[in-house]
Parts: sequence; C-alpha cells; structure tokens
Amino acid sequence: MTPTPTSRRDFFRGSAATTALLAGAPILLRATPAGEAIKVGLVGCGGRGTGAANQALNADDYSVLTAVADVSVERIDACLDTLRRQQGAKATAKVAVEKTHQFTGLDAFEKLLQSGVDVVLLATPPGFRPAHLRACIEAGKHVFCEKPVATDAPGIRHVFESVKMAKEKNLNLVAGFCWRYANHIVETFDQIQNGAIGDIMAYYATYYTSPVKPMPPASARPAGLSDIAWQVQNWYNFSWLGGDSLVEQAVHSVDKVAWAMKDQPPVSCVAVGGRQIPAEGGNIYDHFEVNYLYPNGVRAFVANRQMEGCYNENSDYILGTEGVCTIGRGPSPRITGKTKWTFEGQKYDMYQKEHDELFAAIRKGKVINDGERLTTSTLLAIMGRMAAYTGQQITWEQALNSQQSLAPPSPIDWNASFTPSPMPLPGVTKFL
Repeated sequence: MTPTPTSRRDFFRGSAATTALLAGAPILLRATPAGEAIKVGLVGCGGRGTGAANQALNADDYSVLTAVADVSVERIDACLDTLRRQQGAKATAKVAVEKTHQFTGLDAFEKLLQSGVDVVLLATPPGFRPAHLRACIEAGKHVFCEKPVATDAPGIRHVFESVKMAKEKNLNLVAGFCWRYANHIVETFDQIQNGAIGDIMAYYATYYTSPVKPMPPASARPAGLSDIAWQVQNWYNFSWLGGDSLVEQAVHSVDKVAWAMKDQPPVSCVAVGGRQIPAEGGNIYDHFEVNYLYPNGVRAFVANRQMEGCYNENSDYILGTEGVCTIGRGPSPRITGKTKWTFEGQKYDMYQKEHDELFAAIRKGKVINDGERLTTSTLLAIMGRMAAYTGQQITWEQALNSQQSLAPPSPIDWNASFTPSPMPLPGVTKFL
C-alpha cells in the first residue's frame, strides 16, 4: 500500500483547498438500524489486521467483512482462512469476501474504498497510514486506525487535517491505542487524575522486549526483488515504514505518559539510543531512553529495548507528591501512599472493547473521534526519536514543524530502487 500522489506533498499547497473541501462536506449522521449489515473493509491482512477484523466481526451481530486489501495474495488467503476458523459456524455470514473484492497492489486500498464498505480497518505498516486515513475520510468511511498514525512530521501534519475533516463529516475514528480502552487502566488514571497520588512529579515507563521482526540477512533477499518490495516485506526494520521501535511499539508507553499529562505537550526532550546488536540492512535502533520535560519541572522517562537474552519488562511507575502508582509489576495496578488502592474488578479485553465502542457508536448514530490524541501521542514518540537520532534537545514546536520526510517520493513504484536514510549517528545526523 502506498500514499497517493496527493497524499503528502500536495497537502502543503495551502489551507484554501482544505477549507473548500471541508465546506459542504458534512455527512448526515444517522443510526444504523438493528439488522442492517455494517460492511467492513480490511486494509493490511497481517497478524494485527486479521486480529482487528475478527474483533470487528465479534463487535456487532450484523458486521460483515466484504473486502480486503493487501500487497500479498498469500497474506489475504491466510487472513481469510484464519477468520473463517475463528468465526466457526458464523463464517459464511460473517466472512463474505468474494474474489472480486480481494484487492492487491499499490492501489488496493483505493479499490476497497470503492467497493461499498461502511467501515475501514487500517492495519498496514504505519508509513502508509497518513495517506490511507485521508482517503478513507474523503470517501466518507468510519475508521479504525492502528497506532502509530505516521512515521514523520509531514505525515503528522497531514493527519491533523484528516482528523479535522473526520469531525466535520461526523465520521467515527477509533485509535488503536488499546490501553485507553482497558477498564483497569482507565480506572487507574481516573484515580490519578482525581488526586490519589497528589500532583505528578515524574513518570517512568519501560518497554523492554525481544526483537519484534528481526531483519533477515541480505543473502535471504530473493534475486530481482526491488528495494521497495524488500523494505515493505521487512517493514519493521525501516524507519520510513515502521517509525523505529520507539514509535511503533513503545508508543503504547508514550501514549500512557500523554494520558497522565492530560494530553498536553511537553516543552522539550533529550534522548539517547543506538544500535547495539548489529543487523544487515535496516536503519532502526534497538534501544532508546527519552527524557521529556513538562511545565513546572515535571519529567517523564520512557525506556525501550529490543534485544534477545535481556531482562524484559513493560511497566509504568508514576510518582506523585502524595503517593506512587505502579502498573505492570503485578497482576493489577496499585497505588500506595496517602491513598491505598488496587484495581479489583474483572478486566475487559481491550482489543475487543475498541471495536465494541466503534460499532455501538455507528449503530446509535454517535461519533467517537480519537484522532487528536492518536496524532499527538504519535508525535510525542517521533519527537523522542528525533532527539535520540540527532543527539539534540528537541522542542515540541520543532518536532511538529520538522521538514524531514522519510518516505520515497510519491507515487511509490513497487519495482523502484530506494535507499532509505542511513543509520542515525547522534551529533552527526542533523535535525531537519
């Protein structure tokens, strides 16, 4: 999947065209009557896309998958086979994707949007999401959009405009920041924001894991396979596609930091990071640590690592003037200090809850728009990556206004040659 020619560069032609587009664009908001099918289209048929599709089908009795799009026929076949097994006796009614609605190629998402779907699930590599989201909103579709929503600042600015368009059109936009839909975390942050630990002074988040998708050796590249095809096949290892480990995976921790700070931006950040374990090809780091400075001297620290044989942890430690909240070191979040509290309820399946809320809103004629926090949390992670790559202190305004575009020129040719930016060297790599 690839951005369309107008998806990034034409976006900067000025606000007049955008204003004209928004004028007259609102869609009449109506409830979808019970029993009426809600047609679902899936863009990106990998593991996350397949999981999202299954959750969408479970979210409503009459949701039905009618179209899929991917660059790989084999991945489409595997996705549909998995969904049919998961849906069991309901598979015939729920997974109704005719061969004519199994779209492949770089324009597959455009064909899907013309197929009559009502809701689109966006689960391709993140580098494609700004263009895909814009196309969905222009086409008047409700959207579930996985995180992160972009891999660079031009993409972020593009998405901010798409979010505005979605609001003007009364379209649902649910974000894949799943912790925001986890009831045990929602209740924890309610406790914090109601003063259970006093004023937040510091936040420390860890995301230590094994590598997600290790880069294969160059010898594994099939003869004749283009640069673009090879990079998309190994998308996690290229910053223009995945954003790097901080932006693609540890962004969940970054989003919780943003949540605790009431989604207000920091003043600046500094960071360290690098590539400790060599890998052939790719241009991403295997570790980061970011120090965000918020107003009144409040600090937030996010550390992530993706290495084999190391200590793993995914936790949050929130220090306040009157107590401490710990998430992840034990079965349930807890608060100690002046207030003692532990979550004791039954935990929801947060991945399912996202889709339950989306489809319930469509049925009721209501609107959920997670777009602003989806975009600002993504930028918060990109900001940390910028600081680590350059070795510089980066302000929020610098990050938002960066002119560095990581992607190849649009339109992307599947058979094209493309050399991505080299492995960053702090103190040498310049902020643009």
